[in-house]
Amino acid sequence: MGTFKAAVINEIIKIYKKKKVIVAVIISLFAIVMGQLMVTVVNTGFGLRAVSGTQFPILVLSLFSRTILPFFTTLVVIDVFSGEFSHNTMKITMTRPITRIKLFTAKVSAVAFFVLVNLIIVMLLSMLAGILFNSDSITEMGVFRVLLAYIVTLIPVVAFALIIVFLANIFKSGTTVFFISVIIFIAFNAITIAFPRYSSLFITSMFDWHSLWNVNTFQISKILREFFIILGCAIMFYTAGYYLFDKRDL
Repeated sequence: MGTFKAAVINEIIKIYKKKKVIVAVIISLFAIVMGQLMVTVVNTGFGLRAVSGTQFPILVLSLFSRTILPFFTTLVVIDVFSGEFSHNTMKITMTRPITRIKLFTAKVSAVAFFVLVNLIIVMLLSMLAGILFNSDSITEMGVFRVLLAYIVTLIPVVAFALIIVFLANIFKSGTTVFFISVIIFIAFNAITIAFPRYSSLFITSMFDWHSLWNVNTFQISKILREFFIILGCAIMFYTAGYYLFDKRDL
């Protein structure tokens, strides 16, 4: 267990040494500021309350989880897997007394941690903006719903990351993995729009899974159905990704 914990910490440190993390935070902050400015203009210019203090973080999450977050998650996965193979640093990593299954899981865990930290940062910043501009509409239940929405969003995004992990262990080039990931992302969204009846079968449509939790009455059957779809996708691509990782030459 000690070697696995050390491997996770090492992978997290390597991720956060990359400038992509800083760029992701800056872009997220910019998006939140621009979003709040637009809401403020609507509120003051038209005398309307576009969103409340706790609705604004949910609005930000809906946009963030479909654009910025999957984009930077893809880049981080490529760095963690394809980047190390292409720069031959994986050999150094494997010199530590750790099995491949633990190393693979540590890398996946580090990516999941990156996603979680990004969600927490965006949640705190958007909540701060909501408090500053709409403090009178903040309620305890609203804050709880925001927290719940951001937590559950972690699950489908990590499942999507495992698809990228699978691709990163097929192709040696990080550029190839990135473009294929973009094509898959666009294709899944296009199919979802063209055939909304089958949208629940594609992991990208689950990025708004939090919307099922942000209601007065939970649709338990729908939540469970989509959860098992996400879980099945995660298990399948985790297993396939590890199989390729284990067979891959250093």
